[in-house]
Amino acid sequence: MKISGRNKLEATVKEVIKGAVMAKVVMDYKGVELVAAITVDSAEDLDLAPGDKVTALVKATEMMVLK
Repeated sequence: MKISGRNKLEATVKEVIKGAVMAKVVMDYKGVELVAAITVDSAEDLDLAPGDKVTALVKATEMMVLK
């Protein structure tokens, strides 16, 4: 599959927390915790579980810095 996003991070799923509609997917990327919010339907379609190897695709239109 080809995709336009270039920020691809190979990560490992640590935890999947499902709510009524949304799921929080916690991943480990080289010791850094990444968190994604996806629909429960997507989490179930992907059959996500701790230990799964995944690719986190990061695409943002803006970034903020707070100090």
